[in-house]
Amino acid sequence: MFRTIAPSLFSSALAALPLALLAPIATEAATPITGVWARGDGNAHVRIEPCGANVCATNIWVKPGRKDEAVGDTLVMMVKPESEKRYAGKAYDKRRKLTYSMEIDVKPNLLSSRGCLLAGLACKSISWRRLQ
Repeated sequence: MFRTIAPSLFSSALAALPLALLAPIATEAATPITGVWARGDGNAHVRIEPCGANVCATNIWVKPGRKDEAVGDTLVMMVKPESEKRYAGKAYDKRRKLTYSMEIDVKPNLLSSRGCLLAGLACKSISWRRLQ
């Protein structure tokens, strides 16, 4: 069994996951991932927005009673577009002080993120629905 990766984009696993690139950062054809997203399990909402040269997914709401994540938890994503609907790179979970490899598949109102530790041996995928 593998360890949960991060609170927001990856549900306490790669949480935060969130999980956001602006058109200026991405290629013209790449679908932007900035905005507010609800995690598929209903336990968190994240805002994905630029933060310096990177993109950050920050928890803006966490279901009450969650002990493994909190509002304000941030995942710093250093991802670049690989195609119109896919981003790849690395993500740093500030709370856990862990770096993950990351892939993000995006449609206009849906996002799927996958983060891995240990050269792909411990991975977690999370689905997201756009709220804004």
